[in-house]
Amino acid sequence: MQILLFIVVITILFFILEKVLDKLFGIEKKKISDTPAKNFNRWGRCILLVIFLCMLPFFYTNETNIKWYWIFYITSLLCFQAILEWKYLKDSKQYIKTIIFLILYEIMMFNIDYLFSFFN
Repeated sequence: MQILLFIVVITILFFILEKVLDKLFGIEKKKISDTPAKNFNRWGRCILLVIFLCMLPFFYTNETNIKWYWIFYITSLLCFQAILEWKYLKDSKQYIKTIIFLILYEIMMFNIDYLFSFFN
């Protein structure tokens, strides 16, 4: 029950942070699918998914390894997204928000053991 509460609180905080960052940086919400990078985005995400699904059995040996698996996967995905946003959505500054969320995700994942012990 406490873990569910933790997930709900983090989701609400990230939603609020997204709205604050939009106002602070004047970010216009645009989609990569509305640019010429639509197919590149789709293929890139699929390739990353296949690579990481193939790597999953090697990381699934213990709890520490699976944490690193998720860190590598989300980092790769968000870096790919930030690069595409920077290249194709330059006027929206949306890549800044993606990079900030990437940094916050990294901090949260590196300290996930401490965060879960805090709730138990």
